[in-house]
Amino acid sequence: MQQQSPSFTHDTYLSPFTWRYGSAEMRAIWSEMQRRRLWRRIWVALAEAQQAFGLTTAEQVADLRRHADEINLPRALEIEAEIHHDLMAEVRVYAEQCPIGGGIIHLGATSMDIEDNADALRLRDALDLLLGRLADLLRACAAQIEAWAAAPTMAFTHLQPAEPTTIGYRLAQYAQDLWGDYEDLRRLRGEIRGKGFKGAVGTSASYAQLLADAGAPAQLEQRVMAALGLEAFPIATQTYPRKQDYRVLAALAGLGASLYKFAFDLRLLQSPPIGEWAEPFAARQVGSSAMPFKRNPIHAENMDSLARQLAALPRIAWDNAAHNLLERTLDDSANRRTLLPEAFLIADELLRRGTRLISGLQIDRAASARLLAVYGPFAATERLLMELVKAGGDRQALHEAIREHAMTAWAAIRRGEANPLAQLLGDDVRITRHLPAEQVRAWLDVSDYVGDAPERARACAAWLRQQLS
Repeated sequence: MQQQSPSFTHDTYLSPFTWRYGSAEMRAIWSEMQRRRLWRRIWVALAEAQQAFGLTTAEQVADLRRHADEINLPRALEIEAEIHHDLMAEVRVYAEQCPIGGGIIHLGATSMDIEDNADALRLRDALDLLLGRLADLLRACAAQIEAWAAAPTMAFTHLQPAEPTTIGYRLAQYAQDLWGDYEDLRRLRGEIRGKGFKGAVGTSASYAQLLADAGAPAQLEQRVMAALGLEAFPIATQTYPRKQDYRVLAALAGLGASLYKFAFDLRLLQSPPIGEWAEPFAARQVGSSAMPFKRNPIHAENMDSLARQLAALPRIAWDNAAHNLLERTLDDSANRRTLLPEAFLIADELLRRGTRLISGLQIDRAASARLLAVYGPFAATERLLMELVKAGGDRQALHEAIREHAMTAWAAIRRGEANPLAQLLGDDVRITRHLPAEQVRAWLDVSDYVGDAPERARACAAWLRQQLS
């Protein structure tokens, strides 16, 4: 099988993740060059540890260290085209570059002693990048929550107008979910483990043979992993447990769910019948090729599209873990080349776009007021009924009177008229015999009917800032 050159142009297929989605920093972590740099770093660490046991010399180790950064991908691909093994191709290239130490590269190791430890290091670096981005998003959330903590708006249940809430309190719901994702990812980052150095099936037999001491392989492994700054699973087969990949991808998908909900809500609230929220829209941005007037929520739609794909990836990781039969099978290898990088690149893109949308969120206060004016009086009938009963009224009779007027008001709204409910109730003697008309209308103003939402929103913002300081 002929390997392609590592130089690509747009004359051939490129993944959108090569250039369109995700950051340069995340692409660098999952790049082929970084993968091979890590392989060489691990080979150097292994040779250094073996020197302490007399298996390698200082000159050999120094030679490996001296040439560790001389990645020659074209030469490696040339060799791989012949031998069909990417890691052994890199071993041979590295050995060609190291006249003194080339003969001891990969001594005692199996491929996954190198590759799985490199993948664990990449998982950890990628999680560090995401955690930094998520912290930035949470800080942006805190600023917006505080700014809009007391701004009333209509809440919706079942996609129907319900009772008022505040914009800040709604934003705090997203932040609360995102903080849970932050905690999950931070915990997982601390739990990332490498395979260690346990050989072909995890028994360390090859290292025991080299060291001629049954206890020495564990000491060797400890030395190498300490040099890498990575802990090892105490038990591994030919690979580290693939359950680790599943746990990471499940957490990324959980983050995707939080961001999906925010983006979907934004799309709903940007629709003209509501028109309360909008994502930033550049002065020269084009909304549609056919309809010049369009202001489509393209960033929110992009987030939902990518998050939908992210949600599907844990299933592949589940299969890789469940089907890693006996001491290992190779049927996870091909899909992991795209599975792990794309999961992180999607999460990276979601966080970058989410931060821009939160920071630049546009709120139309007039639209909030319209929603309250149209739908608020219906919600306020609950507290009006309570006040009428407290004033001596019959709860059942008053409930029926309010219901009748509410149905009339709904019909008027459907005809495009203003909500007449306050006027209807203020003119009904069944109501005004208990409370004067002006008091009835006052109780139907729900702009302050938001409970302790402002206080809870402000407390959420302050707590986030404290946690992230």
